[in-house]
Amino acid sequence: MRHTHSWTFALTGIGDKTTENIAPFIGHFLGLFSSGDGIKCKLNLHAHNVKNNAFVLEGGYFDFEKITSILQEYGANELKDRFILIGLVQGQKTVDEYVRDFKKYDTEDDWTYNFSEDELREYVAQDAIPFNRSMTEYLTKYGFTIYDTSAERESVFDKIIEDISNS
Repeated sequence: MRHTHSWTFALTGIGDKTTENIAPFIGHFLGLFSSGDGIKCKLNLHAHNVKNNAFVLEGGYFDFEKITSILQEYGANELKDRFILIGLVQGQKTVDEYVRDFKKYDTEDDWTYNFSEDELREYVAQDAIPFNRSMTEYLTKYGFTIYDTSAERESVFDKIIEDISNS
């Protein structure tokens, strides 16, 4: 029987200081649980090493430079040495398309749910579109395969699954 675990870190909407402070934790966590060594500073974690551990880092606020420097202590020179890196962006959407999708898909749990159309437009124009551009550059710098979900989102997800299955 094959054992796998999946770990998810969701870091969205946090500030720079939190991003900086959480990076060492994420680096050590990923390093320990993705290495065959399982030992750090005389702490034996062999029992926790599960082949094919799966990690999902969701959000846009990661200090990959700091995380990578810590992963090097565990024998991974770059993130791509140990992980499948997938970056989801929406770089081809217009303001109108973003607003349409917010109205269509937002639920009461979404922080934009009660935004007026004008507030949504302002947020998209001033934050969402520029952020997607910068994230595409940032993720590319660290070796992520970029998938744009601006259109035909489900087909893009199918392509991601296919690419992972073939890797």
